[in-house]
Amino acid sequence: MKDSETEHFLTRPSTIRGLWWGFSIVLALTVAAQLFIYVKGYFTVDGWFGFGAVFGFFSCVLMVLFAKVLGAVLKRPRQYYEEYRDDA
Repeated sequence: MKDSETEHFLTRPSTIRGLWWGFSIVLALTVAAQLFIYVKGYFTVDGWFGFGAVFGFFSCVLMVLFAKVLGAVLKRPRQYYEEYRDDA
């Protein structure tokens, strides 16, 4: 275990917890700002309250799931490079 004085400040649990709280508050304030700022959507659905946050969240979830499926499809066996290595 590293001494808390020698480890980087971004790896400390207290800093990570603070960053989570800080970013969560900023994101909540960004969504809450839509209460005071009128958003005229091009389509009906994109004018709904919090649409950007919800759309961004679900888009991110879909990208992660797609990357997991793509990784499983493209994965090579562990010995792939050892079996086909040319030892000339």
